[in-house]
Amino acid sequence: MKKIGLLNGPNLDRLGKREPEVYGSVTLDQIEVKVIEKAAACDCAIEAFQSNHEGALIDKIHQWSDSGFHGLILNPGGLTHTSVALRDAVVASGLKTVEVHLSNIYAREDFRHKSMISSIAVAVVAGMSHHGYLSALRFLSEET
Repeated sequence: MKKIGLLNGPNLDRLGKREPEVYGSVTLDQIEVKVIEKAAACDCAIEAFQSNHEGALIDKIHQWSDSGFHGLILNPGGLTHTSVALRDAVVASGLKTVEVHLSNIYAREDFRHKSMISSIAVAVVAGMSHHGYLSALRFLSEET
């Protein structure tokens, strides 16, 4: 069984309340349940974690890497555009990483067009709302 980490960064705990016209009305808890349910059908196990603190996210990546996880579904939130440290943790982990964004970051403000993660991810999913997480899971479950 493949173990996959589901990691969500700053402010994603506010999904369903924060700018629903941009991020939708589905909560992070609802997304996690959908991904966990779908993972069971893909012979995968999901461990979900969210933090508003960069160091906690980095610590979790290290932990998952050391525990033999296969992959990482990562929505870095606002850290997408700023965090070299998060990028370095992903690289050092060796985890196959799919970067996920609920909104299409390329159809938004200019500062959101640059991702520190995209160039080191095996895939990027943006603009598919909560469905992007399920696409990332499907991809990682089929990846060897």
